[in-house]
Amino acid sequence: MRGTLVFSGTSCPALTGKICENLGMIPADAELSQFSNGETSVRILTSVRDKDVFIVQSGSPKINDTIMELLIMISACKGGSANKVTAVLPYFPYSRQSKKKSHRGAITARMLANLLHVAGVKHVVTVDLHASQMQGFFKCPVDNLHAEPLIARWVRLNVPNWKEAVVVSKNAGGTKRVTSLADALKLNFGLVTTDRRRATNMTMTASMIMRQFDGWDHERTFVNGVHRTNTVNSEDRDCDSVHSSRVMTDPQGSPKRVPISSSRTNNAPRTQARGFHASSQTSPIEEDRAQEEQEEALEYTDVRAQEVTHVRIVQGHVVPDDFVSPPQSDVDGSQSYQGGEEDPMAFSRASSFFVPEPHALGGSGEAGDSSDEEEEKLQDPKVEHMITLVGNVKDRPVLIVDDMIDKAGSWIAAAETVVKRGGAKKVYCMATHGVFGADCLEQLQACDCIDQIIVTNSFPIEERRAKNCSKLIILDLSFLLSEAIRRNHYGESISPLFQHMLD
Repeated sequence: MRGTLVFSGTSCPALTGKICENLGMIPADAELSQFSNGETSVRILTSVRDKDVFIVQSGSPKINDTIMELLIMISACKGGSANKVTAVLPYFPYSRQSKKKSHRGAITARMLANLLHVAGVKHVVTVDLHASQMQGFFKCPVDNLHAEPLIARWVRLNVPNWKEAVVVSKNAGGTKRVTSLADALKLNFGLVTTDRRRATNMTMTASMIMRQFDGWDHERTFVNGVHRTNTVNSEDRDCDSVHSSRVMTDPQGSPKRVPISSSRTNNAPRTQARGFHASSQTSPIEEDRAQEEQEEALEYTDVRAQEVTHVRIVQGHVVPDDFVSPPQSDVDGSQSYQGGEEDPMAFSRASSFFVPEPHALGGSGEAGDSSDEEEEKLQDPKVEHMITLVGNVKDRPVLIVDDMIDKAGSWIAAAETVVKRGGAKKVYCMATHGVFGADCLEQLQACDCIDQIIVTNSFPIEERRAKNCSKLIILDLSFLLSEAIRRNHYGESISPLFQHMLD
């Protein structure tokens, strides 16, 4: 393309070479080095005056060096009178830090967007931001491309019986991403959520709290201009003893009222007794309405409940139901009371269900879904977690999808859940960015429940590590990025890049 220059940073020279090959050009010359004290030095070795400049730089294990190198290259091209400087970031650094996680935290992604603006960037091209609302941080146009069409095409061509597959999200924060891929492939989708178990002694205290509110929902009637509360005689009380309710807690420790009923046939005398007693206080219309609501409640059956599976997780792995639990912790991480007498603080802890659990700055829990802290808690041997699988995956291939793979803990836990308890045939772990921090790739390779790992080349992976992992498949983003560069240069629409490709 005439009047265009494509520069490569040190993070992804191979990807830049493929992009230039698709465009029929070669990367522009630039000298990138570091001084002995670690300072970055950049020299542009070709004229950029009145040229349309594209600088390709992605994240890397040396993330801060690559960011500084990109900023200096942008400033150098701007100082060389370039007509327009576009930053091509296949993986946007610090994208997980797009919101405050504490009162004294920093929104680092916004700070990086400001740095790019000060350096002189006029356009940004990236792929699958961790949070799409990050585009609002920039003062210039942002093209947030998607690798979903590329992944969907690979699924159609390489997954046997892909029409029977189930797309699963390994956390609640990735539900939108999973449903988008499931809709594109016309597949069912599932959800895996992880919760830390509460202390066992909260069952009694929660019941004590709820017992204080027994009778608050007695029905009130309006008769002759006076409010009256329905009372229950001895005969009705005997019937209610069969259909009474009690307060219990679910596996997460949240109190709920559970009805106790011996059989449906016992409802007949109770209905007659209540109807006889309430005839003097309620109208026939109200009696018929109450009876219809009661019959509908008895006839209702939740068939979908059979597709919900609860699994115990200890130290990141599925354990049998009879596994001896470690000392359980409450939601704040403190050890639960183990004494023989009732914990004096249990009542206070159990009453926490009256208000939502606190999150950073009053926001949702989505901020920490992929944080290192959650992965460390998942590996803590002293804390037991409960994983809930929603969806039917029995004898089906499962596609576990997220935007990046950094730590292996949550991926292995989700894979073991769908295979060992859900009965899935094969498990494919799919993500756009293969960050693979520490020994993540090696752990995924050693997991027997994972069959293949599919990522793109947006983040550089060492050739040695890639060769040692037989399950790893790397999809090429160069065609997507080269077409985005061409359309950006000629002022064409990039909407076709979001459409799914035909086989």
